Amino acid sequence: MKKNAYKNIFDLKGRTAVVTGGVGILGKHFCEGLASFGAHVVVVDQLERDCSKFAVFLAKKYRAKALGIGCDVSSPLSVKAMVRRIVDEFGGIHILHNNAATKTDDLKAFFASTENYSLEEWRKVMAVNLDGMFLVAQAVGKQMTKQKTGGSIIQTASIYGVMAPDQRIYKGSRYQGRPINTPAVYSASKAGVVGLTKYLAAYWAAKNIRVNALVPGGVESGQNKVFSRKYSARVPMGRMARADEMVGALIFLASDASNYVTGHVLMVDGGLHVW
Repeated sequence: MKKNAYKNIFDLKGRTAVVTGGVGILGKHFCEGLASFGAHVVVVDQLERDCSKFAVFLAKKYRAKALGIGCDVSSPLSVKAMVRRIVDEFGGIHILHNNAATKTDDLKAFFASTENYSLEEWRKVMAVNLDGMFLVAQAVGKQMTKQKTGGSIIQTASIYGVMAPDQRIYKGSRYQGRPINTPAVYSASKAGVVGLTKYLAAYWAAKNIRVNALVPGGVESGQNKVFSRKYSARVPMGRMARADEMVGALIFLASDASNYVTGHVLMVDGGLHVW
């Protein structure tokens, strides 16, 4: 390798990166990380005004090209329109962080017990967490294939798509003022993301489109002390993650540092999965 080549393999200058769920708890950190490494960043989320506002922030802070687009990832028409706008603006897509997920607008229905979970709620979650993941990967993968330049697709799964949640930690646990759990639909949808990732990795490998899964463990985002204490006791490193601690893994998977990595499930969980 040439001098400084190892340092430069993380450089994303000149590449267009798309982040769905871009104004979420993790999404904002992912967008900032990509911008800080030189990428043009497209912030995609439900409300265009929120995306555009955050894109302006990224452009000012990192002197990066940034664009905000509102998109319903569960709608094929909305996804196709989103990809067309990006290609019109930037000429192509080099990195996709397929990150959008939902708890739906009805937290009572979302956190219902398995015995009482409604099929309607199940389908609402699957429409975003799995159908949306497929639709965005399909549209962007098609565009990357046309470009003939390869690309990197990173899909956010969850530790609970790889292992089952310990139901004992939820007694006395609260989030946003209400009792919480991890519903079966969340685990099932995120396990589907892992399976989809492996399939697409093999499917597009010959076109040099790499597809990997980023699997966060529990991230601090306003859970009460009871939950934090119980969850942390299950983790070898003894604590929950900070949102910014997911970014390094994303940059690795997005950049040339992972040129020979595809179909990988990268768990950033403090070691939870080893027990």
